[in-house]
Amino acid sequence: MSLNLEGKKEVVAEFSAKVAKAQTIVLAEYRGLPVEKVTQLRATARASGVYLRVMKNTLARRAVQGTPFEKLADHMVGPLAYGVSEDPVAAAKVLHAYAKENEAFVIKAGAMPGQVMNPKEVGALATLPSREELLSKLMGTMQAPVAKFVRTLNDVPGKFVRALAAVRDQKEKQAA
Repeated sequence: MSLNLEGKKEVVAEFSAKVAKAQTIVLAEYRGLPVEKVTQLRATARASGVYLRVMKNTLARRAVQGTPFEKLADHMVGPLAYGVSEDPVAAAKVLHAYAKENEAFVIKAGAMPGQVMNPKEVGALATLPSREELLSKLMGTMQAPVAKFVRTLNDVPGKFVRALAAVRDQKEKQAA
């Protein structure tokens, strides 16, 4: 179905709003992919916080014009699905994992603000841990010294109690 001028303006405005908040955009060609598979991909993307959109490239070019993703316009050729995420690795992870499972789905390019990435770089980005994973590792690292200190403090009374029990057992043996 063809969009009228107002519909096109709405699509560009919606996509521009997503791009304005984005940390990553990944372009993937979906030629030959059945509708059921695209529906599965959309559900996976939605669950991961990735905005996935299939749209005309001319509208996408207008949406990225004047943004840090402007250099990506050269790669907008062919039937493309656009994955946009506020998390720097979420879009790359979702689309890269899906591309591994489906040969018809091919990553074409990606971008972070001011930097265009080739498919290999998008794959490398997909292997990085997410923000939440990094924060949990950092918190675990920060918590380790405190936990060890608490265990050490706990050991002092424990050793004292064991020493008292050993003295009691020794006195009981001597008394018997």
